[in-house]
Amino acid sequence: MRLPQSRGPLSAALIGALRGPCPSPLNVPRVTPVANIVHDEDIQLALWVIYELSYRGFDGVDDEWEGEPSLVELRRTLERHWVAGLRLLVDASDDVDPATVPQALSELVAADKGPSLANFLQRKATLAQFREFVAHRSVYHLKEADPHSWAIPRLSGKAKAALIEIQSDEYGGGRVERMHSELFRNTMRALELDDSYGFYVDQVPAVTLAVSNMMSLFGLSRRWTGAIIGQLAVFEMTSSLPNRRYGNGLRRLGGDAVATKFYDEHIEADAVHEQIAAHDLCGNYALDEPEKAGDILFGAACGLALEGEFGRYLLGHWESGGSALPSAA
Repeated sequence: MRLPQSRGPLSAALIGALRGPCPSPLNVPRVTPVANIVHDEDIQLALWVIYELSYRGFDGVDDEWEGEPSLVELRRTLERHWVAGLRLLVDASDDVDPATVPQALSELVAADKGPSLANFLQRKATLAQFREFVAHRSVYHLKEADPHSWAIPRLSGKAKAALIEIQSDEYGGGRVERMHSELFRNTMRALELDDSYGFYVDQVPAVTLAVSNMMSLFGLSRRWTGAIIGQLAVFEMTSSLPNRRYGNGLRRLGGDAVATKFYDEHIEADAVHEQIAAHDLCGNYALDEPEKAGDILFGAACGLALEGEFGRYLLGHWESGGSALPSAA
């Protein structure tokens, strides 16, 4: 994967440094708080680039950059702003009874007022709009489950077993053709989209990168183990019905069984994962680590809030007659 195009002075300085040898001075502009960090193109791209150094990296970029002290310090600074911005976005308390976590997750999901992107894609979307949606989602779905796998070595007992059970399904039970990321590649190919990892990063907005960055923030830091499993739980708890609608919408537009397999696979799998994630994973982790119960709900609330921001972005462009991703249409 090539380094993306910069979107401001911060990402320009970072990307320029990564093109050079490591170690070398990382001179970037001072980072100051922004009013709405979710939609800040420069910060979200810089975060995404830094996080990707811990996934697959970039062509021609020295692997040593991942642990270079000046880059780690930049990541720490950006993450402090990122967490502060997320806390402004959601209403979550640290004072949570661990025994109530599964019920609290259900209540969060029931209270969510996010836009119905799935309804639009099922009933109204054009083929061009569906292709845009898939291009946006490729930023995460081509590495589906990877951010959550960071949590496996940080768990124990029943919670660890529950996460491994979920992740085993995500990775196709060891069969590459059944891996969810590979099923998504099939959907992209059916829609004549480029399925190269990271291909659409230069075309998606900050909010799409923010959804991925939220998972990377939580997954890569042991401090946020509770948050990443909380985000996973609401992801699974809100997945079955939307994926049914996505699949039906793609069939309406002429998609065959190969094109819709990714969505159809999630209908049954996520209905099972919902209970495992809420009770066996989050419920047991909260009992094992009661001081982390609030983190679980914080991660869950962030997941729902960012999905809402993402949905509003796409629907706002489509309902005004515009494109949410002009060069992918």
